[in-house]
Amino acid sequence: METRERERERSLSSDFKVAPVDALENREESTSAKTIDGSLDRLGRPATKGRTGGWRCAIMILVNQGLVTMAFAGVEVNLVLFSKSVLRQTNAEAADTFSRWLGSVYLCSLIGAFLSDSYLGRFRTCVIFQVVFAIGLLATSLCTHLFLLKPPGCGKIGELCEPHTPLEVALFYISIYLIAIGNGAPEPSLAALGADQFDGEDPDEKQSKSSFYSYFYVSLNLGSLVAETVLVYIESMGHWVVVFWMCTGFCMAAYALLLSQMTRYRHFKPMGNPFSRFSQVIFASFRKMKLEVPADSEGLYELHGWEREGTASRKIRHTNGLKFLDRAAIISEADRKNIRNRGQKADPWRLCTITQVEEVKCILRLLPIWLCTILSSVVFIQMLSLFVEQGAAMDTRAFSNFHIPPASMTAFDIVSTSAFIILYDKLIVPFFVKVTKREPQPPSELKRIGIGLGIAVAAMILAGLVEQRRLAFASDNGKEKSSLSIFWQTPQYVLVGVSEAFVYVAQMEFFSSQSPDGLKSIGIGLSMSSTATGCYVCSIILSVVTEVTSKNGKPGWVPPNLNDGHLDRFFFLSAALTAVNLVFFIICAKRYKSISLEKLEEDTETA
Repeated sequence: METRERERERSLSSDFKVAPVDALENREESTSAKTIDGSLDRLGRPATKGRTGGWRCAIMILVNQGLVTMAFAGVEVNLVLFSKSVLRQTNAEAADTFSRWLGSVYLCSLIGAFLSDSYLGRFRTCVIFQVVFAIGLLATSLCTHLFLLKPPGCGKIGELCEPHTPLEVALFYISIYLIAIGNGAPEPSLAALGADQFDGEDPDEKQSKSSFYSYFYVSLNLGSLVAETVLVYIESMGHWVVVFWMCTGFCMAAYALLLSQMTRYRHFKPMGNPFSRFSQVIFASFRKMKLEVPADSEGLYELHGWEREGTASRKIRHTNGLKFLDRAAIISEADRKNIRNRGQKADPWRLCTITQVEEVKCILRLLPIWLCTILSSVVFIQMLSLFVEQGAAMDTRAFSNFHIPPASMTAFDIVSTSAFIILYDKLIVPFFVKVTKREPQPPSELKRIGIGLGIAVAAMILAGLVEQRRLAFASDNGKEKSSLSIFWQTPQYVLVGVSEAFVYVAQMEFFSSQSPDGLKSIGIGLSMSSTATGCYVCSIILSVVTEVTSKNGKPGWVPPNLNDGHLDRFFFLSAALTAVNLVFFIICAKRYKSISLEKLEEDTETA
């Protein structure tokens, strides 16, 4: 009996010892395993999963985004009131100034994305332009401190500052446009850099990659929440300089966090100027106008295996749409001779690969969707400008003599957006599956964008109804204030927040997933640039409406005193335009063809 028990203990002990060894080997294997998507470490070597990327790097990027947004929103959220109180602009002028400036922010995002994907890389783009952002905040703080707030204590709601010289105003505009460049240019690169920390070809990391975009937007909103509650209240008391210096400090802290993980980030090589690659496809297709496109992709040119060495991007499968571009990949007799003479390398201005042709197709297919997202941005811009002016003309009292800054009402938008994103996977998707009685599959990005556009229409209709009620409670003594409580704005802010959660997160995911590997930042930048175009469209619509409605001595729909105008009609006009836009979006979404990427292993097998 003793012998048997000793043998049993021996076998148990041996089994106990083997298990940790196996676990250790598995751990070492997972630590030393290379990424499948072709990402690289800081030295240009294939990235190792256990030593690079993951949530450790992604969290630092999320915190960086939150702090940067807090610094940016500290300037953004009250720029309309700053323009009115400090720069002495009218309601229409202040809204126009804000729309143009915010439009520049998002336009810079497209420029930064181009530099990132073409030459600088995502991390370097973030490092360079966040320095520009810090310089802009520093300059804004100094300008405001030295010569804008005169006499001291001016700048509160209802207390105008003295007029400024053209030079002083010009210096202020230079400083805030440096902020626009420094915040807008690196934002798509920062989002793409965060997503790069997860291997999209790995089943375990693929879900994290998808979730990152939602958390990225949440971090952006949480940063805005602090700015639009705490910082905006300090600004409304006239302490503009204090807030601007605080924003500068947030920017410095964010920059330090970005650099803290620089040895662990995963990277992708810049792919060169995409415009030259696109031009090559267009030029080569026109050169071969007389050639007949083959029925399938077998007769078209593509690189395989060792020929693609040095490129981490995946091949794109051939699609049947936009066939006139396929001529660029037809191999003619002249191309065969040229390849032999050039040592197995084709002249890209005469012969392009299927992947290169499909890159152009991808961008062309994205453009109609991009155009249809512009008017959703018009709604968002109005929330930050005209909603604030509407709130300023309402009763802002709460809890006895405490006054709510009108810009702080955007907190309802932020809270509803963040709560919706966080609860989306846990409550909203299961509810959607239960109602539609289908397999557990959430709505696609395009469906979510369409739902968001529909909610945006409802938000603008509600804003118009609230404005009608505000006018009904306005006094007849010429004052700008109405006795209607500012909390009547809460539902319209909540609806805009839910619309944002649907549109902007899905839009970012869609444009990133439907962009080729070498154009991810440009895809996200294209998504963000729709907001830029929306800013300019909003400015144009507002200018045209003001011009048309203020003829013959009439005050117009958006006059300096909102009680003399019809802001409700402008909101209803915006709702009608957004509804028409929704119809066009549905048509474009039904006709859209998704990108089809090959895995890197498939390319290796065909070599």
